Amino acid sequence: MPQPHDPHAFAQEWIDAWNAHDLPRILSHYAEGVEFESPFISRVLGEGATPVPNRLVGKTDVAAYWSQALTRYPDLRFELRQVLAGAHSLCLLYQSVMNLTAAEFFWFDEHGLVCRAAAHYAPG
Repeated sequence: MPQPHDPHAFAQEWIDAWNAHDLPRILSHYAEGVEFESPFISRVLGEGATPVPNRLVGKTDVAAYWSQALTRYPDLRFELRQVLAGAHSLCLLYQSVMNLTAAEFFWFDEHGLVCRAAAHYAPG
């Protein structure tokens, strides 16, 4: 699995899309079959809302979740702290919702779209 040609450009565009609260722009980074994990999924959708807790599969389900999240957190703003590139993945460190420190890992398909992502947050 490749990573973006320019990890910093991907990171800044991803952050900018979120800060604009522009769901179509956010989703443009993701493959149709994306797998997404986040501890916020059950917070936003409710316990038992997904077959596997805190995991969504498919762009449609991810879009529905993010739409609710953007509504629930209207002041959401991310601040990029660091971009870390791996052999086949990318990790963004950023200040997230409720000023939580987040690390989000991305894996990309052959078209350069995110096929898997996992969000992590500092306990607190």
